[in-house]
Amino acid sequence: TSSHKGRIDQVRQVFNILWRADLDPTILQCPIPEGKRSPLEYNCSGKHAGMLAVCQQRRWPLNNYLDRKHPIQQLILGKVAELLRMPAEEFISAHDDCGAPTYLMQLGHMASLYALLASSTNLDMERIVRAMTHHPALVAGDGEFDTELMRLTPGELVSKAGAEGVQCIGRLGEGMGLAIKVMDGAKRAKHAVAIHLLQQMGWISPSAAQSLSEKFVTLGKYKRLEVIGELSFL
Repeated sequence: TSSHKGRIDQVRQVFNILWRADLDPTILQCPIPEGKRSPLEYNCSGKHAGMLAVCQQRRWPLNNYLDRKHPIQQLILGKVAELLRMPAEEFISAHDDCGAPTYLMQLGHMASLYALLASSTNLDMERIVRAMTHHPALVAGDGEFDTELMRLTPGELVSKAGAEGVQCIGRLGEGMGLAIKVMDGAKRAKHAVAIHLLQQMGWISPSAAQSLSEKFVTLGKYKRLEVIGELSFL
């Protein structure tokens, strides 16, 4: 459930997943980050380790676990389809930067999934939420938005960043989810939008909003709030 930074404590937890499943880290098929030595240090390594652990448990093939037709990928797709109450064959698929299959979703889909994740009505998802909220430093890392938001709202919010300017947040116990997508794919705007919406919805206190703003919205010395152009789509 993380996009971690490859710190030793984070890598150790990924290794622990593999060790408990009697798997060697060399079996990971996610990339080795530039300047690093092991795929364990890649930000998605926990997700890959989880997939491999399930494959080991169910005696499914290990060498092609990223193939879209592999049983583990079909299991994931089936679960997402079940949660969204959509036919699995309607999902448009692509590949994430880590090589794993991923799926095109509308903002409403993502918000709905985070509402379900945080609803406390499903034991499996409740275990995931508790792991994330009890160990926020493993979800992203010190100084990262997801980690700092969950630290400021212990047991109230679950938060996870996504690539291309995506941010998803769920409010625990209320069945409510929030999904944000910055159109140009950059993350520079999503933190400001997230903080504003969270405060509007009453999900964070003014003091928490101030603390987050100081870390993630404050303009640097060479940044100015001046419009010098615009993006358009043809």
